[in-house]
Amino acid sequence: MTTDSVSVSELVTAINGTDEIAIIDPRDHETYSEGHLLWAASLRLDDALVAAEVLLPRLSTPIVIAGEEEDEARAVQSILTENGWTNVTVLEGGIESWAHAGHELYSGVNVPSKLFGELVERHYGTPHVKAEQLNEWISEGRRLVVLDSRTEREFNRMSIPTGRSCPGGELVHRVFDLLEQDATVVVNCAGRTRSILGAESLVRAGIPNDVVALENGTMGWELADLTLEHGNDDVTPTPTSTGRQQALKAAQEVSKRFDVSQITSSIMNQWKSDDSRTLYQFDVRTPAEYKAGHRAGFRNAPGGQLIQATDEYAITRGSRVVLADDDLTRATMAASWLMEMGWETHVLNDEPSDESSLEHGTSELTFTSPQVVLPYDPGDAHVARRAMQQYLDWEVALVDQYDRDALARFTHEGWA
Repeated sequence: MTTDSVSVSELVTAINGTDEIAIIDPRDHETYSEGHLLWAASLRLDDALVAAEVLLPRLSTPIVIAGEEEDEARAVQSILTENGWTNVTVLEGGIESWAHAGHELYSGVNVPSKLFGELVERHYGTPHVKAEQLNEWISEGRRLVVLDSRTEREFNRMSIPTGRSCPGGELVHRVFDLLEQDATVVVNCAGRTRSILGAESLVRAGIPNDVVALENGTMGWELADLTLEHGNDDVTPTPTSTGRQQALKAAQEVSKRFDVSQITSSIMNQWKSDDSRTLYQFDVRTPAEYKAGHRAGFRNAPGGQLIQATDEYAITRGSRVVLADDDLTRATMAASWLMEMGWETHVLNDEPSDESSLEHGTSELTFTSPQVVLPYDPGDAHVARRAMQQYLDWEVALVDQYDRDALARFTHEGWA
C-alpha cells in the first residue's frame, strides 16, 4: 500500500495477511467509542504527531486512516507524511464504506482486549462465583483471599469487602505469600476482563488453591444490592524471597508450556536496527519500580494493564514485542497472554550492563487514550444500575460479533 488511498477490499486483504499494518481512527474519543474497526487504535487529529511518535515508532509502517470525515483523515495523513512517515493511506469512503461492505464496526474502548477476555472464559471455562455466593462465603467466615486486579487507584475508590489490591500483572508475582491451606482465591475487577484473565493467570501458574473470578466484578456486586467499601488502601506487599522463588518456578513452567521466547539484549538491539519491522519495548513492572530505574527505550506498561488495553500500547499488527522485568516472572506471564492474542512476543533475559545504564523517572504522555467510562457515582440509582447492566451486556455480546466477523480472528484456530 503505497498509494494515497486504500479500498475496503485492499484493507481486508492486508488484515488477512501477515505483514505489518496499523489502522488508526482520527476522530475524537467519544465518537471513536461509538463505532470503529476492531483493530483501529484511536489516534485523534488533535494530538496525532505526539501520539504517533510513541505508538508508530517505525516511519515506514503501513498505516491506514479509517474515520468518517475525509478532511479529518487527510489532515492526519498530511501531519504524518510531513513528519517522516512514508506509507500513510486513507480508507476510501471511511468507516461508512467499511460497514456498507458488510464488515463489523465495534463500539466501546479497548475492544480487542475485552473481546479476548470473553474468549478466554469461553475457551478455558474460567471458574467463577456470583456476588451473592461470595457475600455468603464472607459472612460464613470461609477462608478466602480476595484480590482486586485493577490499579491501586481504582481499588481505593471502591472495593469488595475483605479485598486487597493486587494489579493483574502482579498476581502470580505476589500470590504465593498470601496463600493459606484450603483458602479459595477470588479475583475481581470492575467488570469482567481483568477478573477472567487474573483468575486464569493463577490457574495457569498452577497455584494449589481453588481459584474463581468474581462474576461481573464490582458492578455485579452493586447489581446484587451489596455494599462496596471506599478508601481501602490494603495493597498486597512485594513478595518475600520464598514467594518470589515459587512465582519464578511457576512462570518457568508457563514458559515451557507456551514456548515463550527469551532473547538477549544483543538480539533486541539488532531488531531495533531493523527498518522492516516495528519493535515495541515494554517494562511490565509497577510504575514505582519503573520510575526507580529502567532500561532505556522501554515504556512502562504494567502487565495487567498491557493485556487489558493492548490498543493503547502496541497498535501495529504484526510487530515484535519485547517485555522486561527483573526476574522473568511478570514478563513471562504477560507474554503468554500476548502470544495467545496473536502478538509476536519475547522476554528479555539478561541483566543491564551496569546500574549507570538505567534511566530514572518517568515521562508523562502528552496525549490521552479513550477511557472506559464505567457507570458509577449514581445521582439516580436506577439509571446507574441500568447503565452497569448495559455495560456488562456489551462485554458479553462481543463474542457474538466475533463469531460472525471473519476478520476478527486471533491466531489460535481452536479458539474459533
